[in-house]
Amino acid sequence: MLSTLNLGDGQNLGTTNGRIALDCSVRRTRQGHVCISTTDFFFPLVDSPYLQGRIGAANVLSDLYAEGVGECDFVLMLLAACRDMAEDERTICTKEMVKGFNDACLEAGTSVSGGQTVLNPWPVIGGVATTICSEGEYVKSDGAQVGDVVVLTKPLGTQVAVNVHEWRVRQTSKWQELSKRNIISLEQAEDMMHAAVCSMSRLNRHAGSLMVKHHAHAGTDVTGFGILGHAQNLMDNQAAEVGMEIHTLPCIANTSKVEESGVLDFRLLKGYSAETSGGLMICMKEEDAVAYCKELEDIDEEPAWIIGRVIQDPNRKANIMDDFKTIEVEMRG
Repeated sequence: MLSTLNLGDGQNLGTTNGRIALDCSVRRTRQGHVCISTTDFFFPLVDSPYLQGRIGAANVLSDLYAEGVGECDFVLMLLAACRDMAEDERTICTKEMVKGFNDACLEAGTSVSGGQTVLNPWPVIGGVATTICSEGEYVKSDGAQVGDVVVLTKPLGTQVAVNVHEWRVRQTSKWQELSKRNIISLEQAEDMMHAAVCSMSRLNRHAGSLMVKHHAHAGTDVTGFGILGHAQNLMDNQAAEVGMEIHTLPCIANTSKVEESGVLDFRLLKGYSAETSGGLMICMKEEDAVAYCKELEDIDEEPAWIIGRVIQDPNRKANIMDDFKTIEVEMRG
């Protein structure tokens, strides 16, 4: 639909033919700097309005980090307060959302400098994140090369975890089936949701800031289109005729078990399960990737994985290999 509207002027940096693509608008300013900006928003997926705000900020900032920057100069907040709540509930909920959003921005070393607020049936929070940098301080998103490996910095499975949590809280028929068939225990469901919340609320700041140092060639973040959807978008945007083969899917512990149970097809193992505030997916040489994953784990105390490789492909296809393996990612700490 949008392709018929002639959006953009062909002047975006780091994308094929300067077109609108992937995560951010990357533009050269009149003064010769590079302005990188992005926007996103977040509907309620968690019980805590504070965590909703924090995850919302992490989600917005993630697009910047996917461009290989670790600093954000300022954030504009986009806030929708729920008009259908009682006034005291709306006040508490809105304050907590804003606090969570602001705390994440402060952790990122940036600040909320303005924004817009409306009333809405759903409480929604998001924003616009902007950084100003110089050439060489970010990673253009179209430089993947044949022989690169692909790194992922967070596990998959947030959509599965959030839905199982909701089934459990509401004691739905799907939860009853999971329990009756001994697919997952109450404790495992709680751990799965806790791991998902920790992952969604963790900033990709260090993952982004290390990309230039370790000579990354291209990157994106994994969110609503699922890992395969974003891998395909990334390949479609490359200057070279390359494709991607994914051989490993790191998943939050027990999410793949839920997927394989058939209770609901989230398409997790097909690569299309939506992620919220997911990890960065980065193309780089293998020796650089090994060093990158080690340094990132030393800083974040969370693992990153080599999950695939970039191959020559005139059709620019991304796919999950038939003999792919899954990694059960257990919660740390």
